[in-house]
Amino acid sequence: MTNDIQLPKFNLMSTNLLSTSAAVGFGGVVQEYLWNWDNQQLRVVYETLGKGSPLLLLPAFSSVSTRLEMGELARLLAPHFQVVALDWPGFGESSRPGLNYRPQIYQQFLEDFVKAIFNTPITVMAAGHAASYVLQLALKQPAAFSRIVLLAPTWRGPLPTMGASQEIAGMVRELVRSPILGQALYKLNTTPSFLNFMYRRHVFTDTAKLTPSFIEKKWQTTQQPGARFASAAFVTGNLDAVHQQSDFLKLVQSLTVPLMVIIGESSPAKSREEMNALTALPGVRSAVIPGSLGLHEEYPADVLAAVEEFLFSRLN
Repeated sequence: MTNDIQLPKFNLMSTNLLSTSAAVGFGGVVQEYLWNWDNQQLRVVYETLGKGSPLLLLPAFSSVSTRLEMGELARLLAPHFQVVALDWPGFGESSRPGLNYRPQIYQQFLEDFVKAIFNTPITVMAAGHAASYVLQLALKQPAAFSRIVLLAPTWRGPLPTMGASQEIAGMVRELVRSPILGQALYKLNTTPSFLNFMYRRHVFTDTAKLTPSFIEKKWQTTQQPGARFASAAFVTGNLDAVHQQSDFLKLVQSLTVPLMVIIGESSPAKSREEMNALTALPGVRSAVIPGSLGLHEEYPADVLAAVEEFLFSRLN
């Protein structure tokens, strides 16, 4: 059923308004987009805040992925843009069915979501692994985006980055997907202490921000029914939209949309090398700010300061 709220520049025919009691957000209008994949309907939750030109915020894929990690950045952008942040299928408050999560799902979802929700070229800011999906859609449909900002972009999942072969990663993925042993393994790898360790290792740089309340909220995200399926796909590299650095760079080299890349000065060495290779390409604007792979959540004000000229110069 279509809601009766009119938000400018949006096509809301495929969405429903959610009551504030049914969803936890960052102060915007929370809605759902009903999306079909392989004869199965998925409920995708997204949130809108502010007025102006449309800007889409895409959170990074991770075991704790949620639109709330973009919340403070959304609030900073809202005085200037109509900001939309979503929970990817399989993550956050969106549906988490036991699908075989793979790039084709997210490629099709992003294309359908952008087409259904927006009726004008949009600015998109994508964190982490969302980068490849944005770049692929920009090549397929150049008119979809007016400008692109990649925040600590990555293209290879954690296990492949650690050197695991596709065979080993596939075995781990199937193990985590299994009913009893998989649930136990997943819970062991999403305990509050383990999440705290991972955040300290390569996500946040200021450990004072890793309060018990912060970690508790992240842990609750990982404990939702069906949470292990998409998470296991990401960790084992099954959400890698490209498999070689050269393919990732080719996406950028073929791009016709203005692009800016934001790098965290404390990013893991291997990730930093790959980000540097990206920013060395002709025509790519870049900035280095405090933080690591979670810079969009840890240092949102620094992100805004770094991208401000890039975003606003084309709006006048």
